[in-house]
Amino acid sequence: MSNPVYLALDLPRLEAAEALARKVKGHIGGIKLGMEFFYAHGHHGVHELAHVGLPIFLDLKLHDIPNTVESAMQAIHVLEPAIVTVHAAGGRAMMEDAKAAAGEHCKVVAVTVLTSLDDDDIATIGVTGSAHDHAMRLADLAHSAGLDGIVCSGHEVGAVHRQWKDGCFVVPGLRLADGKQGDQKRIVTPRQARDDGASVLVIGRPISRADDPVAAARAIEATL
Repeated sequence: MSNPVYLALDLPRLEAAEALARKVKGHIGGIKLGMEFFYAHGHHGVHELAHVGLPIFLDLKLHDIPNTVESAMQAIHVLEPAIVTVHAAGGRAMMEDAKAAAGEHCKVVAVTVLTSLDDDDIATIGVTGSAHDHAMRLADLAHSAGLDGIVCSGHEVGAVHRQWKDGCFVVPGLRLADGKQGDQKRIVTPRQARDDGASVLVIGRPISRADDPVAAARAIEATL
C-alpha cells in the first residue's frame, strides 16, 4: 500500500463527504465509511463515494449471532469493500462465518478494544487485566478464526505485529503531536503507528475539521 491513510468520512451530508474526498484524494490511500455514514446514506452513499476512485473501508463493526453477521456480509458484498470490520467479541464462529461470506478481495478485520476505552473503562465492563492484555487476547482469537487482521490502538500494534507478521493492522485514534485528543484515550501519532507495523491509518478529524484539509492531509502524508 503506497499511502496507508484512510480518511474517516463520517459527515452528515453526502455531498460534503464526496467533495472532501475528491479534494484530498491525492494525499490519502482510501476512504473509511462508518456506521454514522452508512446508516444515513446506505448502499447509495457507498456507491457515490466509490466514484471518487479510492478503496472503500466499511467500518460497520458487525456484532451479532453468526448467521446474522454472515447474512450482513452477503448483503454488502455488492458494494465491493476493500475492508470490513466485525467485533472480535462476537466470538470465533461469528468471525469464521463473516470471513467465509466476504468477497474474495475483501479483508475482514476484527475490532479488539476501542481506542476510546482505557484500563478503567475495561474494568467497569468486567474484563480482567489491562486494555492491552484484552486486545492481545482478542487478536489471538481473530488470528485463529482466519481473519485478515484486527483493529487496535497504536499502543498494541507493535506487539501484535511481532506475533502476526502477515496480518492487516488497522489503527484508528491517531492524532498529530500538537493535535487535540478529543474522545480518544489510547492515541499515538501516524508516524509512530506506521513504524510499529500499522497497515492502515484511520484519520478523521485532523483532516476533515482542519481549516485547510488538503494542507493537513499533505502534512500527514509527508510524515510517513
